[in-house]
Amino acid sequence: MKMYSKASDIAVGVVGYGGAFNMGKGHLAQMAQAGMTPKAVTEIDPERLTVAEADFPGIETYGSVDDMLEKSDVQLIAIITPHNTHADIAIKCLKAGRHVVCEKPLAITTEECDAMIAAAKAAGVVLSTYHNRHWDGCILRAVEQIKEKKVIGDIIRIEAHMGNHGKPRDWWRTSKEISGGILYDWGVHLLEYSLQLLDGDIVEISGFAKKGYWGPQTQWGAGANEDEGFAVVRLSNGQWLNLTISTIDSKGKEGQLEITGTTGTYVFDGGNWTLYSHADDVKTVASGKNPPSEGWKYYQNIADHLCGDEELIITPEWSRRPIHILDLACKSADENRALKAIYR
Repeated sequence: MKMYSKASDIAVGVVGYGGAFNMGKGHLAQMAQAGMTPKAVTEIDPERLTVAEADFPGIETYGSVDDMLEKSDVQLIAIITPHNTHADIAIKCLKAGRHVVCEKPLAITTEECDAMIAAAKAAGVVLSTYHNRHWDGCILRAVEQIKEKKVIGDIIRIEAHMGNHGKPRDWWRTSKEISGGILYDWGVHLLEYSLQLLDGDIVEISGFAKKGYWGPQTQWGAGANEDEGFAVVRLSNGQWLNLTISTIDSKGKEGQLEITGTTGTYVFDGGNWTLYSHADDVKTVASGKNPPSEGWKYYQNIADHLCGDEELIITPEWSRRPIHILDLACKSADENRALKAIYR
């Protein structure tokens, strides 16, 4: 793999500069913050290319990935497109010898992840997923308190959940064919949080789904996401993990992650944490605010890795773990049976 003498030698670009969340601008700004040099934008909407030129004067703009790969010497490309396009675009860029960062999820299926990893290895380039939430304050504090300080004893289970009752917006993220399903958007974040806390190997996944309440179709001409998705992950050390994402949950649950241990339960969401603990048969409750996110460390690690200074933290193999869970959960729900994991 080519190493760079300094971060500013790394020319970076994005594929996708759509208006939703202004993510293209955000990625390039964070790359620049890490010392890398914004170079190119690829986007199929000419109006968004005009926006990119205003945001980054002098930046190269392209209407297709092929055009960018042929004409630009951009070396690191962030892919910010619908989930079902990640694998094809990434493999094309990897085979062209470019380093690639994919927005999460890395891909939809395990097979897609495998093909991407193989292409990166064959080309001798870096592949990673934009898991900037790996450095969210909520999980940084949880790892410190639970893994290092053992405030809840030994972990027994994690329940990860998000839910409300309301018809989802009709766009590509609510198309199962395009997005992967209801578990893929926020579910990949909650799984990545959880896997930082759990120690066992993934052994088996069971998936369950409720479909059709909000309608079978989206305007995109594809089947709608599930109304609710549920996955159970069995680990080799006896721990287990539940994931629930719902649009038909009228009650909701406290927090986003509830981690139960032998001496307490720790609950957190993005902003707050609560610790329920027992000592000498006395229950105590403490709560507080989570520290701020350190998500900037994602691209700093990418830059430092490409300059040969640090190990890559979000490896493609790490990124594949939540996708493998989601992929098997969807297949399990369709087949009405538990499925054994290939990747641990």
